[in-house]
Amino acid sequence: MTTTSEHWGPVEPFEPALSVRQVLSLERVLAGEPEVVAGAAQLDRPVRWVHVAEAPDVGVMLSGGEMVLTTGVLLAGDEDKQGEYIQSLYRAEAAAVVLGLGRAFPAPPDVMRRAAERCGLPMVVLHRPFPFAELTEEVQSRLVRRKFAAVSLSEAVRTALTGLITAGAPLQRLLDEVAQHSGCPVVVTNLAHRVLATAGERPAVDDVLRDWERIARQAGGSEGDGWIRAELGGRGERWGQIVLCGYRGDTAGGRLLADRAAEALVLHRMLGGTAAHTWEEQSAQGLLTDLVSGVVPARQLLPRARAAGLPVNRRTFVPLVVRDAAPAPLDRMLRLLGLPGLVAELADGATAVLLSLARDQDAEALAAHFAARLRTESGESRTVVAAADPRTAWDDVPAGLREAQHVADAVADSSAALDLPAVVRLRDVHLRGLIRLLRDDPHVQSFAERELDGLLCAAGEDLLAVLRTYLATGRNKSRTAQLHHVSRPALYRRLEAIETRLGVDLDDFEQAASVHIALLAHDAQQG
Repeated sequence: MTTTSEHWGPVEPFEPALSVRQVLSLERVLAGEPEVVAGAAQLDRPVRWVHVAEAPDVGVMLSGGEMVLTTGVLLAGDEDKQGEYIQSLYRAEAAAVVLGLGRAFPAPPDVMRRAAERCGLPMVVLHRPFPFAELTEEVQSRLVRRKFAAVSLSEAVRTALTGLITAGAPLQRLLDEVAQHSGCPVVVTNLAHRVLATAGERPAVDDVLRDWERIARQAGGSEGDGWIRAELGGRGERWGQIVLCGYRGDTAGGRLLADRAAEALVLHRMLGGTAAHTWEEQSAQGLLTDLVSGVVPARQLLPRARAAGLPVNRRTFVPLVVRDAAPAPLDRMLRLLGLPGLVAELADGATAVLLSLARDQDAEALAAHFAARLRTESGESRTVVAAADPRTAWDDVPAGLREAQHVADAVADSSAALDLPAVVRLRDVHLRGLIRLLRDDPHVQSFAERELDGLLCAAGEDLLAVLRTYLATGRNKSRTAQLHHVSRPALYRRLEAIETRLGVDLDDFEQAASVHIALLAHDAQQG
């Protein structure tokens, strides 16, 4: 399905609001030889409008942000009026005052200059005659174009995001669209400043996340540095915020873009019936999935883990995998026990839990406590928590998660699960665990094919099942016959057929062990 965003390309950033400094750099203004005589530190003030006025009480006509142009003809010869004129502009929050030198003031008046310097009001004088109408026309046309561009941006962003929501796009796709329009990293957080999702160029996002906790709180609500925020929530409840990090356009445009993005995210949540904690689960799932896959180096994922609220400095990491357990109850269990960690569903009914413990805590004891409480709360005595040995280095976490996943796979649907401890490690699954770890090795695959070649066909399926039971019961013929509902003589004939097809003697321990290992490898590969 073609989404709206495919019809709308990224909107060209509209012209930022003109500052006093930018107005003074316009070609028409430069022709008047402008000179800043006061308030030079305030030249980045935004100019909302340009106003030509000769009235001494011009301040009452202003609403803030105006650049006032005057010749001062009604102020000449009266220093009190000159001082009051500057004060009135300051009280009205004018952006600047531009005085055209001429008959009224052949040189910058000291009273006005000193008053402007005290107020911090930029005061500019024009040394050459200059038609004020040209300046007002130039600035007003630029401001009008900017307002029109803002409206265009607003509608384009709203249309693009609405189209994505209608098409059923996931949260990440919406954020990618916002990042494309804003040209800067985009971060969605909960109220505790934990990062739920990000978008933008990966290196720039990583720079933002590297010290997210400090940066997020230090930036506060400061939009002057390009940190633009919009609240996420509805019906009187706030549940997060979206942040444009380092937006390079003007503040008004960034705020507009953030507001449109926030509207879309709230709508996405409402239509999808999802809650804020679901986004937290998605964030944890993306992080743990990337760790397990190894596609992204662990070191590059460290900023994401830290921003997601996982303590990572001088910690002990305990990788766990629980089968047939949903993430939500496991996450609640961590909160109940006060254990910092991330929980995410991986695949095939496996849920990963990554604990982050202080170095002086007993990692194995806490993992056992977690498993015991999980069994008690779930009421399922066969719940098995697979674990890898604790890791003290973040770079070792991916291997630990994969090991825990292998252990969980090794005991899945195993008849021996009842005999295993609550926390199962690689040493507890013995040969089965080793084969699981080596199942993708080409040499192991070749070995399994070679050893079982005579049974790996449709005609050999029944015999393969008998062989599997026979070896699993420790070559107990009576038990094997009972499980397959056949007589002892019938079982003997089948065992003889297996030995003939494989060319082995199952009464020979070494040959039987070789076939058993090959069968475990075959089953692991098929599973």
